[in-house]
Amino acid sequence: MDSGLSAFRVPYYNVFMLVIPVLDLKGGQAVHAVRGERAGYKPVRGVLGHGEDVVALAAAYRDQLGCQIQYVADLDAIAGLLGHMTLLRSLCDNGFALWVDAGVSTVNQAQALIDLGVAKVIIGSETLQSPDHLVSLAAHLPANRIVLSVDLKEGIFLAPAEFSAPADLLKLAADHHVDSVILLDLARVGAAAGPPLDLLTSLHQLFPALSLYAGGGVRGRSDLKALDEAGAAGALVATAFHLGVLSAADL
Repeated sequence: MDSGLSAFRVPYYNVFMLVIPVLDLKGGQAVHAVRGERAGYKPVRGVLGHGEDVVALAAAYRDQLGCQIQYVADLDAIAGLLGHMTLLRSLCDNGFALWVDAGVSTVNQAQALIDLGVAKVIIGSETLQSPDHLVSLAAHLPANRIVLSVDLKEGIFLAPAEFSAPADLLKLAADHHVDSVILLDLARVGAAAGPPLDLLTSLHQLFPALSLYAGGGVRGRSDLKALDEAGAAGALVATAFHLGVLSAADL
């Protein structure tokens, strides 16, 4: 499985920041996520392809942008419905290195994704049941196969009540050897609102050893540069690719 070095890389100074395209899956299609209002998501209609053919869209991310690593949100699985395991298997079989959020709540669910060939399993704060839940997942799964997602909506932290702020969750994650974290504000997704730059900056200062990835709101190259200067390890991007605002030439 690709370790991640073939993802699209944006050079600033002497480091590389990963830019990871997003596939939001719902009803067997790739949908265009906007502001976290999942009931209203429509199939992607973008310059790289349409949502009805998920594998073709993933191939366009790879062939036209150079992105082997791709982030997949299985919105049906997150909602407790039947997920997209067959489609995920097809993507893995086609050589994509997938970071998958499928609403994982048990070790067995996470292991099933790993056995399928998924590169990294996303553990979302939105679906965590308690601090012990994260501790158990971290104890039973390979640390290099887990990515924690700090889920927010309009800045409101979506997590068990025991965590008063994202920093509490990151401290617990770091204490249990989870070193990759996505900061995802759903309200910024598809809204041209800019990434969660202030949050990322403050958390990077508190936890410089963690790899922090920004999710939601990237509008173009200037946002990527700002994230890199703030210490981001990478960024998840969808709308800017669909609209053609970001292209291989731009990057």
